[in-house]
Amino acid sequence: MRQQLKHLAPDPPYLGRTKTPSSVRTVPVGDTVLHALARHLELFPAATELAGYPSGQPELLVFTDERGEPLRGNRFARVWGRARRDAGLPDGVTFHDLRHYFASLLIHKGLSVKAVQEALGHKTATETLNTYGHLWPDDVGLTRRAVDEVLGPCVSAQRVAER
Repeated sequence: MRQQLKHLAPDPPYLGRTKTPSSVRTVPVGDTVLHALARHLELFPAATELAGYPSGQPELLVFTDERGEPLRGNRFARVWGRARRDAGLPDGVTFHDLRHYFASLLIHKGLSVKAVQEALGHKTATETLNTYGHLWPDDVGLTRRAVDEVLGPCVSAQRVAER
């Protein structure tokens, strides 16, 4: 992500600088997401152009409302509401909850604090740990297993030698 939609009424929306420098990032996605995006673009070809940042050159928007306008405010809320219902998610699930789900998934799959920080665009690893630290595995159990894996074979070999 290197730019974001900006809208200062009464001017038309435009693509501008991200909120923070750490927001500029590449989020790696797998084949599932790439196939879903390709399918989306087959069904809804990108046609709306906005001036891109910083070049000012026109860029096509991948996601727009039913009128081909940029998704913002109430329009996005309607689109999200339909998507949430279609996915069978409960009423209370917000779009921002998807970000938390993404972070939780990365942590559950064993990614480091640094990798999660970069994927979320947090400025520091401390910010990531303050928000998601409770989701990482218990270090006490990991420490015991690490020591047992390394020292266990040595102790077993010593016991055999003592016999």
